[in-house]
This record gives sequence, C-alpha cells and structure tokens, in this order.
Amino acid sequence: MFAIPFLDLPSLGSAVGSVRLPGSKSISNRVLLLAALSQGTTLVQDLLASDDTRVMLDALRQLGCGVEEDGTQARIVGLGGCLPQSPARLFLGNAGTAMRPLTAALALLGGEYELGGIARMHERPIGDLVDALRQLGCHIDYLGQDGYPPLRIAQADGVPALSLAGPIRVRGDVSSQFLTALLMALPLVATAQEVVIEVVGELISKPYIHITLELLARFGIAVRHEHWQRFIIPAGSRYQSPGTIHVEADASSASYFIAAGAIAGVAPGVKVLGVGLDSIQGDIRFVEAARLMGAQISGGPNWLQIERGSWPLKAIDLDCNHIPDAAMTLAVMALYADGTTTLRNIASWRVKETDRIAAMATELRKLGATVEEGMDFIRVTPPSAPADWRAATIHTYDDHRVAMCFSLAAFNPAGLPVRIEDPKCVAKTFPDYFEALFSVVQTAPHTIPVICLDGPTASGKGTVAAALAQTLGYAFLDSGALYRITALAAIRAGLALEASAEAEIAALVRHLDIRFEAEQVWLNGENITTAIRTEEAGMNASRVSGLPAVRTALVALQHSFRCLPGLVADGRDMGTIIFPQAPLKIFLTASAEARAQRRYQQLIAKGDSANMSALLADLQERDARDMSRSVAPLRPAQDALLLDSTHCTAHEAVQQVLAWWQQRQPFVPSTQG
Repeated sequence: MFAIPFLDLPSLGSAVGSVRLPGSKSISNRVLLLAALSQGTTLVQDLLASDDTRVMLDALRQLGCGVEEDGTQARIVGLGGCLPQSPARLFLGNAGTAMRPLTAALALLGGEYELGGIARMHERPIGDLVDALRQLGCHIDYLGQDGYPPLRIAQADGVPALSLAGPIRVRGDVSSQFLTALLMALPLVATAQEVVIEVVGELISKPYIHITLELLARFGIAVRHEHWQRFIIPAGSRYQSPGTIHVEADASSASYFIAAGAIAGVAPGVKVLGVGLDSIQGDIRFVEAARLMGAQISGGPNWLQIERGSWPLKAIDLDCNHIPDAAMTLAVMALYADGTTTLRNIASWRVKETDRIAAMATELRKLGATVEEGMDFIRVTPPSAPADWRAATIHTYDDHRVAMCFSLAAFNPAGLPVRIEDPKCVAKTFPDYFEALFSVVQTAPHTIPVICLDGPTASGKGTVAAALAQTLGYAFLDSGALYRITALAAIRAGLALEASAEAEIAALVRHLDIRFEAEQVWLNGENITTAIRTEEAGMNASRVSGLPAVRTALVALQHSFRCLPGLVADGRDMGTIIFPQAPLKIFLTASAEARAQRRYQQLIAKGDSANMSALLADLQERDARDMSRSVAPLRPAQDALLLDSTHCTAHEAVQQVLAWWQQRQPFVPSTQG
C-alpha cells in the first residue's frame, strides 16, 4: 500500500490480465460481528484486511471475544450469550459497518460503552437508529451533536427492560445500515416472542439488506420479510456458529476492474477472480450497468471476464438505488461515453464517507466534464474532444472509493496523467488497489516517468534516490548494486574480475535473479544486502562496470525496472545510456572532503575502523578512474541539473529534487470545491 501524499498515474493504454480481489467489507464486518454474538467458534476465511475490519477486530477483543488472526483468516470465539466486557471505549474509525451494528448490539446486551471515530464519522447520521433503539427502552446519549456519534450507551444495571410487543420502526431512506444493525441485534432478544421491524419510507440499498439476511441464515436466524417493508425475526432465535464461513470478494471493488476492461480491455481482457455472477452482493448488478454502457462481460461462479465492446461507451440514464457504492464507478465511466449519463436515486451518497455527490461532481469538473448535481442524482457530460481534457489533481476526501474511481481517468484519450491525493485512503477496503491496477494495465514505456540520479562515489545519490522513490511511490533501481551483485556472483562462480573473463561474466548476468525489496537486495533467493555493502564490494563493482560486455548484458535488466507508476534510477549512466529520454536528470555531487567525511561517519557508526586520509585518497582515485574510463565515463548528462550537496542534508536534497520534479508536472493544485 502506498503511504505517500499523492500518487501520479501516467497515461494508461490497455488492460489485460487477471486480478484476485480482497474480501467484501460489507460481508467481512457482518460476519465478524455475527461470529462474536454466536455460540461456538467461527473460522472466517478470505477476510478483508483493511482499516474497517481492523477497528471491528480491535473492538471485539475489547468486548471479550477470543480473536486469532492468520493472514486472511480469523478465528472468533463468540460470546454465546455472555455479556460483553464493560465499561469499554471503542474507536471505530470511519467504519459505518462497525459503528451502526455495534451500537445496536451493545445497546441490547447491556453495559457501559462509548463509541466514536474520526471526525468524518461524527458527521455521519445515526439518529434514526438511536431513535429506534430508544423505542425499545435502550439508554443512549449523544456526546456531541444530536443525531451523530460519538455515543454513550449506559445500561449500568445490565440488560434494559425492552418493549417488544409492537413493531420497531426505523427509517429506510437514509441508510440501509440502520436496518442491518437492527436485524443483526434483535435476534439477541427474540427469545420468547417474535420481533417485528417496520421500515418507514422507501428502503434504499435493498441489496445490502439481502446480504444481511443471507448471512443471518448462515448463523441460524431465518428472518422473513414482506415486500422489504416488514421484517419478522422468529421467536426462539439464537445465534449458532456455522463453523467455517467464506467471505466473498468485494463486488464493489470488482467495479473498477470491470470498468477498466470496458474502457481499455483487449483480448482476452481483464479477469476478476473471487466474485462471480452468482454473488449474494447487490453490487454484482454493476455488471448489468456496464453491459448497458457497452462492456462485453462473461462469468461463472467465482470469476468475471471483461473486454471492451462498444466504443465510445454508451451514455445511460439509470436508477442506481440497487448499486449505491458501485454506481460511483459509472460516473467516471461516463467520461468515456457518447453523450450525457444520468445516475438517479443516489441520495445515500450524501451520507457516506463524504458527500459523494458533491465530491464526484467537483472532481469530474476538474477533468473537463460538465456536471449537474441534485439531491439524489448526478448528470455527467464528458469532455467533447481530447483537447478538452485536463490534467487534474484529484482530492479524495479520505474516501477510498473516490480514489479508486478516479484512477480510471488515466485512460483518457488526451494522454494526460492524473494525480491522486492521499492514495493510502484505499486501505479502508482495498489496501493493495493500485498495485492490483498496475498488474493488469499496460502503457507505452516512454509514458512511464523516470528520474535519473548520477554522481560520484559517496555523493549520497543512493540515499537520495531511495528516499525519492519512497516519497513518490516509484520503483527504485540502484544500478550500482547491480554491479556489486554481478561482481559477487562472478567471484562465487570462480571468475576473475578482469577483461579475460568478460564474456563469461556477461553470460552469467543473463541468468541472475535480482530483486529489490525495501532496503533489502536479493540474489537467487538469498538476501545479500550486507554482502554487497562492503568497501571491497564497491571496489569490485567499479572493476566489472568497466567491462563493456557486462554493461551491455545489464542494459535489458535495467530497462525491466521501468514499471508503473514510475522509476527512480540511480547510477552512472542512467541518464545518458539507459534512460536518455528521462524527463528529469540530476547530477548529485559534493566535494571530495565532504564525501570522505560522510563515508568516515558511516564506517564509524557501523563499528568499523576508518582513516580519513585513506578514505579521501581512495575517493579521489575512484573519481579519476571513473571520469577517465572509456565506457560511460563519470560526467553529467547534457540536460542534467547539478545539485551540490556539500552543505545540505539528504532530506534537503530530496526536497530540492521533488521541487524540480513538481515544476515539470502539468497538474493544477487541488481545491476541495
């Protein structure tokens, strides 16, 4: 997952390949709570690992449930009729799928609890649920603004005396999570008599209620409903663990890859694994909407295959009440349609992680679209021609779906990049979303940006390049490490680091399995980070780098590091030989005395002995050798920017390179509108 302030997506071309989706957030948190309320132990498989499930798991531990985690599996030991631990203060982030059901369950079980979250959670309404629970006799107080979290549940004397004789009424036109919360909590008290819930007004997001009913049945609760307006929980209800339960992949997350296939899918197209046409999730009906817009989609029990069909896409006018989350993806697909697309009956967007109607309208306009918005609709007319598209900085409002939707704008016909602010917000439901997207999209190599750093030994270019790559979320290529690795491999193979063994070393390079992981370097499955960081390894690297055949053999390997979303390449000939068209080249230098002092401090910090005079002489000797060699001599590229780091820190050098990089970008600064 990217932990950077923004992520720049270069222009994307086609989409092909397969992607396995993470588990559904809606199913994951429902299953976790149902398992916690049940008798017995539940093994939850393919659980979503995200911010929302994390806060639910943490809350369940606080309440006294046994929780064991192993990757995407969790083993939950349910309360089984026992009271939760109390008092407790629960932090639930911005997870409505945790806040609403836990509020209902804890209010009925009894005890003292405070439930809160981040600032946005305290702006998301919960008053209709609280009103329904107060009808029953539950004691719930608002700790801030009436109608909104944080809440205090005060059942100090245990389970409250409940009024279950008449129907419990709850509004259905604000959020289906209110009804879901009651449906999951009321079986706890439907022991001697049936409990009836009546929905006041139209029930929105019925597919999410369908998910709830399906899962309740898996845990032994058979709820009947009458036309989605009246729900009957049978007397004698008791939660019982199913033993093992599998979490479907998230159908809402599938929408981004369905859209990518519809926009840019080339044969055989994009294959989505983990969710299929028989999904219990309502958002699987996004497939119908995508087909209306022209996508070619086939599928089976656990997979979908998508290719581009009609082009441009067809504009649609659609009631989206049945796919409230996935419908956001349609708003971005509308950028590629042949006219104006209208999405209706989406009032619930206003009370999600942000006001999604306002957010989508604001960000779509930045790209050049004409947008009209109302209380429950959005109307999108795409840019009329490629020249009307604009390179935009997308503000994401701490909303995972805004970030994921607008990544699709990088397929724009103008070939413009798109900047996604706060990309880490996708952790709410899909922490590895951008990595998954990059695995199925292709673009011309020249569109993938490369920043090249060169400079003499001990100038700090490796440190600066690595920090720069981490800041931008780019891949990192330490070409110097490649030469160190080659030298190590050659020595282990019994080869002399001389011209007489040049051909054999070059042949060896073609079979090396090299990868960089964070600050670690691996060769053929072995961590060789320490082995290549010695002074001797540096000298050996300098020797093999002067062998023309070896350098030629390493060119293809270095080119392979150029991948989405971009690359920072550190090395002597990165900007002159390997990536001569790189849009930014930096020559990082410092005085020999400053470089010797830095190397001296590094060696002393590691506990090694060091002599300043010897280090200075060695650096000066290397400089002379590197500048005079016949192959790729040390010198700045003609279009490189010179950065003297003699009197600045590595952090300051990174900030200067970033400033130069920003000056070359076409983005207009984001405003929230």
